[in-house]
Amino acid sequence: MTAAQNPAGLDLRRLRQWLPTAVPGAGGELSAKLIAGGKSNLTYEVTDGTSTWIVRRPPIGHVLATAHDMAREYRVMAALQDTDVPVPRTHALCEDTAILGAPFYVMERVEGIPYRYAGDVAGLTPERVRVISEALVDTLGALHSVDPAAVGLAGFGRPEGFLARQVNRWKKQIDASRTRDLPAADELHKQLAARVPTESAAGIVHGDYRLDNVLVDAQDRLVAVIDWEMATLGDPLTDLALMLVYGRLADASVSDLIADVSTVPGFLSEKEIVERYSRGSRRDLSELGFYVALASFKLAAILEGIHFRHVHGQTVGEGFAGIGDAVVPLLESGLRSLQEYR
Repeated sequence: MTAAQNPAGLDLRRLRQWLPTAVPGAGGELSAKLIAGGKSNLTYEVTDGTSTWIVRRPPIGHVLATAHDMAREYRVMAALQDTDVPVPRTHALCEDTAILGAPFYVMERVEGIPYRYAGDVAGLTPERVRVISEALVDTLGALHSVDPAAVGLAGFGRPEGFLARQVNRWKKQIDASRTRDLPAADELHKQLAARVPTESAAGIVHGDYRLDNVLVDAQDRLVAVIDWEMATLGDPLTDLALMLVYGRLADASVSDLIADVSTVPGFLSEKEIVERYSRGSRRDLSELGFYVALASFKLAAILEGIHFRHVHGQTVGEGFAGIGDAVVPLLESGLRSLQEYR
């Protein structure tokens, strides 16, 4: 996108007045472009012609602050600055809604690519893809080894009872968006509720960890983990399991909207991901089947919600027609996982 004087949701005149208070030396006329939008938080690239920054704010008109908590995103990235987890350097959080109409924060712009589709890595050899996917797993292990209290995040979430709450949350979500009978959903929920394990030691959970939520530089180094809007304290094995299930969803090839970079030659297989994570982690993976089943239930609930909106004419754009076809296979995969990882 080309730079604009006032992209939607960003008043550059007011931002120009405020920015020097957060970034000494910032000034001059600002221009900006929206680089990520929609129902997720909005991300802008802002420049004064000399320096460039990233500004993040909630979706325009969104009023559910708990779902798009700028202070939460900012806090977790600021806490991780001096750890082995690469994150963008944060500059300032602004909770004065008079500036942009919503809280926002400013962070450094990191040069890197969020690989999402197989075509994005078409120019990379399988060896390079393998290096990138290994770094993805190793960085997740580094995140999960961080002591939340040691970096000032002791009160960042409620880890006690985290797994049981997740089971209940996604049951409510899938029930609220059903357009059809889903007996596999009822069976998977029943088995999950009956098998909630003793939780892994509490840690920082990214909440949506995958290759297109990290930035990779030209030397195939993972230089930043981004999109922390789902971060909390809880059971970190939910991150590992969700990454695995994203891979299973990519293999299903149900829609062009599904990220499929994990299907390219060189990307670690599910078994290789688990083995590499296990070698670098002290966490007990004996109940991994539960976590994979829970992640399958979560993604099925999310996709059923998208299918519901598509059926009712509430989606905009192409590619949604096949989304609903992935729900039952995901649920059945979740049921199998309860046995596969025993």
